[in-house]
Amino acid sequence: MEGIDLDKEKHEILNAYRGLLRAWKRERSSEDTKRIRKAFNLALEAHKDMRRKSGEPYIYHPIAVARIAAEEIGLGTTSIICGLLHDTVEDTDVTLEELEAMFGPKVSQIIDGLTKISVFDGAASMQAENFRKMLLTMSDDVRVILIKIADRLHNMRTLGSMKQEKQWKIASETQFLYSPLAHRLGLYSIKSELEDLSLKYIQPEVYQQISHKLQKTKEVRNRFIRSFSQPIRASLDAAGFKYKIKARTKSIASIWNKIQNKNIPFEEIYDLFAIRIIIDSDFSEEKSDCWKAYSIVTDYYQPNPDRLRDWISLPKANGYESLHTTVMSPTGQWVEVQIRSSRMDDLAEKGFASHYRYKENNKKDHRFDAWLGEIRDLLENPESNALEFIDEFKLNLFSDEIYVFTPKGELKTLPKNATALDFAFDIHTKVGESCIGAKVNNRLVPLSHTLKSGDQIEILTSKKQKPKEDWLNFIVTARARQKIKYALKEEKRQVGIAGKESVIRKFNHNNIHFNSQNVGVLEKFYDVPSATELYYRVAKGMIDLSKLKELNVTGGILTIPKKLHDSVGKQPRKKEAKIPDKKDLLIIGENFNNLDYSLANCCTPIPGDKVFGFVTVSDGIKIHRQNCPNAQQLLSKYAYRVIQARWQNETLTEFTAKIKFVGIDDIGIVKNVTEIVSGDMNINMRAISFESNDGTFFGQIEVLVHDTDHLDSLIQSLEGLKGMHSVERIEGDLNE
Repeated sequence: MEGIDLDKEKHEILNAYRGLLRAWKRERSSEDTKRIRKAFNLALEAHKDMRRKSGEPYIYHPIAVARIAAEEIGLGTTSIICGLLHDTVEDTDVTLEELEAMFGPKVSQIIDGLTKISVFDGAASMQAENFRKMLLTMSDDVRVILIKIADRLHNMRTLGSMKQEKQWKIASETQFLYSPLAHRLGLYSIKSELEDLSLKYIQPEVYQQISHKLQKTKEVRNRFIRSFSQPIRASLDAAGFKYKIKARTKSIASIWNKIQNKNIPFEEIYDLFAIRIIIDSDFSEEKSDCWKAYSIVTDYYQPNPDRLRDWISLPKANGYESLHTTVMSPTGQWVEVQIRSSRMDDLAEKGFASHYRYKENNKKDHRFDAWLGEIRDLLENPESNALEFIDEFKLNLFSDEIYVFTPKGELKTLPKNATALDFAFDIHTKVGESCIGAKVNNRLVPLSHTLKSGDQIEILTSKKQKPKEDWLNFIVTARARQKIKYALKEEKRQVGIAGKESVIRKFNHNNIHFNSQNVGVLEKFYDVPSATELYYRVAKGMIDLSKLKELNVTGGILTIPKKLHDSVGKQPRKKEAKIPDKKDLLIIGENFNNLDYSLANCCTPIPGDKVFGFVTVSDGIKIHRQNCPNAQQLLSKYAYRVIQARWQNETLTEFTAKIKFVGIDDIGIVKNVTEIVSGDMNINMRAISFESNDGTFFGQIEVLVHDTDHLDSLIQSLEGLKGMHSVERIEGDLNE
């Protein structure tokens, strides 16, 4: 503690606590304040000897989490207490029983959901197991996940003090799960910040470039926004509206996604910002007031009819309500305008928490409750492992939705690309299980038919129909997938009853006790994963019980003879790579503890790329680029298999890289490209393809280069060609 002014720190901690109380905008009683102070004192004492990686006292973190929960999400007393105490059970001597005695069972339950699993058998990803545990509690109280998002947001804001490999893993997990989850819960501001911070640590160069360009163009945007808003303000004032007009700049991550998906430069993105008109309106008048404001906007600016989005009449599944239009400004620039009430804006900023504050005013059924019901359905299946659960949970984080109707006109919301079978399971599990087809808009379609917004669907059923395994190939919703898997397993159990009876008869005939120990010996002998599978295969005639005579029976106990023990039930398996110690660093270009490693085909890394090693089950270590398309999933779900890696400086090996380019079609363009590659730069080409369409040419080449500097030089040379529009590196195989 040498060199630390403890009195100054104590004063700063108290200031941080007072800041939390000031940020707490909701009404609170003196009893609420006492409980908060009690939680703060307990957290302060429990964490008194702990410091963060940055060197600051640990107590700053729980105070910040509680403040985010109160100020940015809009939660109340219980959540603030849980924010202050969320790490006490995991990191200190405080127990759940003590918390329950001091603050009641609800606080204890929420903090239990926020506490990581302490005992772990290594059978699956630790992150997945902890996430599943958290969601088990969330299905009863959504505040668990809201506080966890607050916790993750503060960790991301302070991630700079962590080691680089830790930054990658935490940022990838955030991008993979927490950003989509914040979006699904309606926390748009937090979702955008989580995405931006993830990009900052996963691709820092990209983040800095876009951030610099936004800053450089900020004053020009502000002048444009003032000019654009002026006539709208005058008309809104004349109409007697109470309102606010804000400008929202597109997030850095959204800009990067658009640059990638649309293959356009920063300068060509027209929707860098949106104008938001927020009207202070009574609940009964807000819909008509929003449309009046829309009429005022379109009096001055021509709207694009294809860009009108009415999420007031049909709110998104996460409760988002707003009227969006895109209009043409006098300078020829498209501008997105968002129109909403103060209540709608609060819902958009604070999502789920605000929804329940307004619920008594809004009598409409809310789809948040239906979504929580879907999560409970997923959690009901005790047989799914954590990784399978995470994959299915991800299916429930859709951003794109369609709106369809039952034969009686009831509106249903489904994810984009949902099928007729998904619709059937959304109606009821029994309807889905017995579905044989559907009529969409009075036309007969198969179960796999993809639905579109506005479709009216009638489901056709048969008592003879049963779920089939191939249904899993085309359904989209997690609910349908989980119900089909459960039904298939249940059918297997039913078939297995006859197999179990055969095993019992065989055991009785050979004086073998029917118990779990002897059944376990059979599982090993026949190399099956479970008793259910054993009985099923016996019933189907896939297992020959006459082979029991090869086993030993002593006093009713079944054993495998020693001569069979080493070979029975074992299938040839590929060698599994050893997971190296976390402190190991894989130097690419050297031998590494006799472990095989190779470069991943999905991102084809070359020297100079920032990379990491991933230990596969049967194919040694794969080297991936940090910005590999699969990196987010690998770092999120299997962080325990990831190791640090870097290139050996003196390596001169040639590596495969792929480039694509677009330009104006002209005579000699192919000759010019090949001259630069093979002639000027003396680079070997492994593959080349060109095509032309209406005056534009598209090309791809696969080359052998030494490192990223070598590749960048080639890209710069190609960019200098006359008529060349864009040149960029691509991942994976050509013609994928």
